[in-house]
Amino acid sequence: MSPIYAMRRANGDWFASDDRGRFLVPIFHSSGDAMIARSRNTAMLLFKPVALDARLLTQLVPVGGGDVDFRMVSDPIANLNRGSLLELAQMASLVAT
Repeated sequence: MSPIYAMRRANGDWFASDDRGRFLVPIFHSSGDAMIARSRNTAMLLFKPVALDARLLTQLVPVGGGDVDFRMVSDPIANLNRGSLLELAQMASLVAT
């Protein structure tokens, strides 16, 4: 399986939005898709695509706990809110393969 990408800043922060009290992390099929989304969303300008693995996935859980979901962005040109919603357990199985 090809890598899955999320956006991360140089200081280690991950790009996420608030979705009714839950962290929502957009993920991408390729680094190119992530860069397209970044070019269309100014809040992402300081972030770069990073391939996720099991170790990095554990770092996406907010400090002090909290819920995190992932959205596989289907079309980075259209909108970050379009795509499949995945829970942490589903993401763990995707990056483990």
